[in-house]
Formats: sequence, C-alpha cells, structure tokens
Amino acid sequence: MTPGGSPSPMTTGGSPSPATHNPDGADAVPPIAPNPGGSSSPMTMGGSPSSATHNPDGADAVPPRRKHPARGVFISSWYPTIVFLTVCTKDRQPWLAQAHVHEALVKLWKQATAWLVGRYVLMPDHLHLFCAPNDLNVSLNTWVAYWKRQFSCLHLPGVGGWQRDCWDRRLRTGESYAAKWEYVRQNPVRAGLCANADDWPYQGELNVLEW
Repeated sequence: MTPGGSPSPMTTGGSPSPATHNPDGADAVPPIAPNPGGSSSPMTMGGSPSSATHNPDGADAVPPRRKHPARGVFISSWYPTIVFLTVCTKDRQPWLAQAHVHEALVKLWKQATAWLVGRYVLMPDHLHLFCAPNDLNVSLNTWVAYWKRQFSCLHLPGVGGWQRDCWDRRLRTGESYAAKWEYVRQNPVRAGLCANADDWPYQGELNVLEW
C-alpha cells in the first residue's frame, strides 16, 4: 500500500515463493560511487546467474572490487532463492540507525511484498537484509527502487538520501543462511556500536525464508 492509500504495484497477494538468501553476507560495504546513468535493468529470469555484486566474505572494512553492481538476480525454479542485499546512504551519511527510520522501513517492507524481507540489520550508513522473491514479475532492483522512493517521500526528520546502486549476492547451494546471518548480526559489535549483538535495536526478521 502506498502512503496515499492506493494499492502499490510492489505488493502481491500470492503466497511466498521459496526463500532466496544471500550466501556470504558479512558487513562488506560497497564504496561510494558516482550514480550510474540509465535505469535499472530487469531481473534475469533464466540462463546463468549474474556475477555477484556483493563482497562475499566481507567484514565491514573490505569493499567489493566493483565500482558498480552487476544487474539481475538468477532465480531458480528448482531451488530456493535467497539474496543478501546491501543498501547504502548517499555519501555514507550516518542517519539509518534511528528508531523512527527503523519503524518506517519495517512498515514499507511489510507493504512492498513483491520481495519478502527475512533477517535484516541497520548500520548507521548502510543496511543489510536477506530477501526472497514473491512476485517474479518484479525484479530486485525495481523493488529496491520502489521502497527507497516511498521512504524518501516520507520526509522524515534527520534523514538523508540513498546511494543509487544496491549490492546483491545470491546464496549458493550448500551455504548456510543461519551462519551468514550470524556473521552479519555481529557487525554492530565489530563496529564498536554495542557490546553484544542482541543489544543492537535496529535488527529483526520479518519473514521466515525457507532454505
């Protein structure tokens, strides 16, 4: 549902498809890069998977080698799909880790159900989440652009803009969703923001993603 009350093109009434998780999800944060020209290309539905756009092993100090992410996520009809997604603030401004921002993002993710958000964590200048496709007509990039735009339209106090690109990586067969999440949720501890991962208030799980 959009803020004005009309149905959103990002929402779907169908049942969730098998979860799609990102394999390597550590707090690897992409470098700030100039906004690329042109619109996001649609998600590829067949063929070979696009190369990963997120640093697979990455602790927060290790940026990916690409300046811009590859486009498209391969979705298999035979195996669950879980994607690990990283979204940064514009110029890496540290405004994400705030209660009203957290609340607004959770509300939007619950409404924009073309992709289902599983576990997530907000850091001051970027966020990580695991998500799975729920409507194969909506690409990951289209879905991300939608909720970022809806969030910006809220004009919340103390909030900046988003970096245009997002960084995604599909979880590979044999990788552990739980293990990747455990590494990701320790990022606030590694950053010195809290002593224990359970104490970090800007994290959660909205949907159980099957893997």
